[in-house]
Order: sequence, then structure tokens, then C-alpha cells
Amino acid sequence: MAGTTQHEVAQEPLGRSGGSRAWLLHGQPSRKAEGPYAAEAPAHKEHAWWQVMCLTGVDYFSSLGYAPGIAALAAGALSPLATIALVVVTLFGALPVYRRVAAESPHGQGSIAMLERLLPRWWGKLLVLALLGFAATDFIITITLSAADATAHALENPYMPAALHGQQVVVTLVLIAALGAVFLKGFAEAITIAVGLVAVYLALNVVVAVVSLQHVFAHWSLVTDWTHVLTTEHSSPMVMIGLALLVFPKLALGMSGFETGVAVMPLIKSRTMDERLRGTRKLLTTAAITMSVFLIVTSFASTVLIPAKAFQSGGQANGRAMAYLAHLYLGNGFGTVYDVSTIAILWFAGASAMAGLLNLVPRYLPRYGMAPHWTSAVRPLVLVFTLISFGITLIFRANVDAQGGAYATGVLVLMLSAAVAVTITVRRRRAKRATILFGIISLIFAYTTFDNMIERPEGIRIASFFIIAIIGTSLISRATRSTELRVTEMSFDDLAVRLIEEESRCGVIRIIANEPDDRDRKEYVEKEQEQRANHHLDPDEPVLFLEVTVGDASDFEGAIKVTGENRHGYHILRVEASTIANAIAAVLLQIRDMTGKRPHVYFDWAEGNPVMAMLRYLVFGGGDIAPLTREVLRQAEPDPVIRPQVHVG
Repeated sequence: MAGTTQHEVAQEPLGRSGGSRAWLLHGQPSRKAEGPYAAEAPAHKEHAWWQVMCLTGVDYFSSLGYAPGIAALAAGALSPLATIALVVVTLFGALPVYRRVAAESPHGQGSIAMLERLLPRWWGKLLVLALLGFAATDFIITITLSAADATAHALENPYMPAALHGQQVVVTLVLIAALGAVFLKGFAEAITIAVGLVAVYLALNVVVAVVSLQHVFAHWSLVTDWTHVLTTEHSSPMVMIGLALLVFPKLALGMSGFETGVAVMPLIKSRTMDERLRGTRKLLTTAAITMSVFLIVTSFASTVLIPAKAFQSGGQANGRAMAYLAHLYLGNGFGTVYDVSTIAILWFAGASAMAGLLNLVPRYLPRYGMAPHWTSAVRPLVLVFTLISFGITLIFRANVDAQGGAYATGVLVLMLSAAVAVTITVRRRRAKRATILFGIISLIFAYTTFDNMIERPEGIRIASFFIIAIIGTSLISRATRSTELRVTEMSFDDLAVRLIEEESRCGVIRIIANEPDDRDRKEYVEKEQEQRANHHLDPDEPVLFLEVTVGDASDFEGAIKVTGENRHGYHILRVEASTIANAIAAVLLQIRDMTGKRPHVYFDWAEGNPVMAMLRYLVFGGGDIAPLTREVLRQAEPDPVIRPQVHVG
């Protein structure tokens, strides 16, 4: 801005020294606040939309490895009908929602950031923390479930050494450890690898699906037997449809990938935001249609061709229905190729989930002041997420079926939040038809989500653990970091600069901290007289007034602007910030740097309980300003000789 003096206040991250600490914190960015709608850093190479689709597809498409088997366990002979219900919800519910989410968050922030914007202040941040708990459930279970299913494919392969049979937990832990090791070393060229994995995996699934359907058509009696089971167990087609609608929430694992599809938007090659949005919509639509076709075909083929007992825990088709068919109809050679491809894409799905976590946590928690500084570095987070994944694997004994409910819970809650966010957005824009449409979709996702929670409560238990852990550690971190400077950039308008320069030319810079009320002449006269009397200031010594008003107290740090004002004959500096004490400290330090003089600030002692004052500071940005300002200054400037001086009377 022309005519504006700007000063950026940034703090260097810790851990730049040598040794293991420096290695762990390598790549930690400078602490500078970035809002959720700030443009992404241009550090990523852009790719065609279909290539980026493969990156999200390693998570989405890899669920073909276990989705048909889980569907058969959940719905039995009704599995194909329940899958069709799932496909309808995907194409006419999830897809329209996320096409709109993409339009509302072109930088890839997704539905969580939409809700943060729609629900500002503390309520919005608490909601974000809760959703981060469900997102963590989604991503962590993706890592553990994918590794467990990759292990199932490996151990059921006929060429696998017999010594490894029964070592499901050990092999799964090794795969997770390998994933963590890769991210500790550094993970590059993810899209190139993803394109190759997805292309090979989908091609192999096409071969298995076509051969399976040929076998079905060649032995039509299998279909007759299936329909006979349906008509025997259920009295009418309407009953079948009703039951399919009741059980389809258990199949929600086949709906993963939409949130990731929006998150990777910045990687799509484009010259304009409109072109990026078109590419994202192609990505989402193509992925949804492709997956829908595969889900219907694989569900039908596996239900008709595979004995029901093979889907049970310990059965050869448990968690690997398509691999079972590949070995059965195409031989162990082709089946082994299919197993290797499945293991690779499932392992890479875990990599996609790890990348999602590493992108999600630093986007919110450090910006909220709700995480230690080290959470903005990659390697410490990788270690934390890897250890959590170890724990989840041990709890579930690397069982694919047991983790399905927890995975579905995370996926469905994120989809429900996206649908609600879109509904609120279109309602605020007075789009009546769109509001009704997305409202209905929200109700469908609400039913699906709560039905899944009731049927499989382990998901909400794990999510609750993550939510409690995130909120608890976040609030503790926020409290312990509250006396940091918390200002990332500061600017002064021309009048503010002139007022400071005039004060500096007069000698000592004396500043009276004033809590603005009516802002009439009487308020300033009484405040000046009170401070001169309390601090024995000469009547002819000039003073500046500094007034800080609290904007959004839930914000941890951000940029502030100091504006000058002449009012009732008094010189006033005005600031809006999230906290009063931190803003006063930052302004004092900058005045010192601008003038080369040590400013003096004058306060009154606050009345009241100090504990309640601290709570007001943490929650509302106020509190006992004088001692808090002094503490912020003490931490920001360790040298008391040049530290701005605080006077309280």
C-alpha cells in the first residue's frame, strides 16, 4: 500500500542447530500465519487432471481390494443391490456435493475450511477440531486397513513361505514401518508412481472382472441359485430394496477419496481458477463413475461366484474377493501378479493417507496456536502418526473387517460435514432449489452416518479418542503458547508514523494504554490526569494513547495494522487484534525499532481474581493487561536494557 510503513514480525523456528533435533525439524517453515483461504505456495509441479486423479485414486480405487468382501459380509446375497444403492448415493449425492465444495475452495482446503469460514470464532474452531478427529480416523484407518489388506493378499498367496502364515500383525507392522521410513527420508514423484500403479491395477481388475462375468454367463445356473436365495429369504422385491437401503451404509468404504480429490486441486495444470475447477470436476466425475462401475461388477461377480463361507474371517476371500477370483480363474501366476499390484496400490493408499495427514494438521493446529512448533515439520508428525498406526493395528489385530466400521465412520462424517457446509452456503445465497436438494443429500448422509455409528460403534470410539486427544492437547498448547508475540506482520498508516515521529522528537516516548469506551473528550482528559498522577508525569510531557480492540479472540496470530487518529486534541494509535496484551507488546517493540528509543507504557492495575483474568485472556483476549504485556515483552526481548518498559500504578 502506498504511503504505508510495514514491518514483519517473524520468529524463526526452533531446532536449526545440528544433531538429531535438526534432522527431525528439517524443512520446518518460518512461523507466519496463513489463513485457510490463502493461495497455496507454488512449490508443486502441476499435472493433467487425469494424472492427479490417479493420486487420489490410489485411495479410492484400492478399496476394490476389500470392498466386495466387506459388502458380502455386511449384506450377504443382497450385496449387489446394496452396492447399487451406494452407487446412487455416490453419483447423485457425494459427487454433486464435492463438485460444489471444489468451487468454494479452489485452493484445495475442502469442506473443513468451508465450515470454518461459515462458523467463525471459537465455535468454528471447536468444530474444526472435532472434524480433524474424524479426518484423523479416516486417514489413520486408511493406513492400517490398507496395510492389513495388503498383508492378507500377501499371506494368502500360494507362493508365500509357510513360516509367515499367521503373522498378520507382524507383517502389517512391517509395512507401516516401511511407509513411515519412506516419509522420514522424503517422498517425491508421488503422481508418477500413482499413475503407474492405478493404470496397472485397474487393467488387472478389468481382466478379472471380464473373465468372472464370462464365467457367470457360461454358468447361468449360478445366477439362478443367487436369485433363488433372494426370493427364499425375502418375500418381495420391495422388501429386498428396503433391506438393501438399510444395509448400504456398511458399504460406505467404497465412497472414500472425494475429500482427497478436492485437496489435490492445486496440482492440476491450469492457467486460471476456472480451468482448475473444470479439471477438478472432470477428476471427481471420472473417478466416481469408474469406481461405480467397478463396484457393481465386482460385487455381483463375487456374490455369485464365491461361496459365502469364503468371505468369513479366515476364509480365502476375506478382504481379497477379486484376488480369490484371479487365482481361481486365471491361475496362480496371474493371481500373483494381481496380488503384487494390489499390495503395491494398498501400500501407496497408506502413503496417500499419510500425505493427507501431513497436509491437514499443519494447516490448522499451528495456525490456531494449538500445537507445538515442531508440528509444522514433517518428520516428527510422521513418527507420531506411525506410532498411532502401530497402536491401531495392535488393537484390531490387523483385521480388515474389524477396521471397516471405523474407516466408514471417518469417511461418512467428512461427507456429512461437506453436505452441510454446501447446504448452508447455498441457503445464504438464497438458492431455494439447491438448498432443498443439498438438504436432502445432507439428511441421507446423516442417516448413513448415524446408522453406521450405531451398527459399528468402534468407529465413533476411535474418533472420540482422536477428538478428545486433539482438543485436549490443542487447548494445553494454546495456553502454554499464549504469551508468544503472536503478530506475524505489522503496518502503520501515514498518520500513525507521523505521530510516533513527533513523540520521538520530544524526548522520551510515553504511551498510555487506554481501554476505549465512549471515546469522548471526558474519557481522555480523565485518563490522562489519572496516569500523570499515578506515575508522576510532568504536565508538559507529551503522551500518546494506544487503544487495542479485540476482533476475533479465537485467532492465535495474524497481521495487525496501526492507524493514527487526532481526537479531542489527543494523539491516538488504534489497533484491532485477537489479544490486547500481545498487540501492545508488538507495537511497543516496533516503535522501539522505528525510533531507536525505548518506549514507556503506562497501565492501571486491574481489579478482580487473577485466575478469572487469565481465563478472560485465553478465551476473550482481555484479562489483566499490564502483567501479560510485560511477560510477552520479556519472552520476545530477553535483554532488559532495551526492552520497552512497563509502568503500572
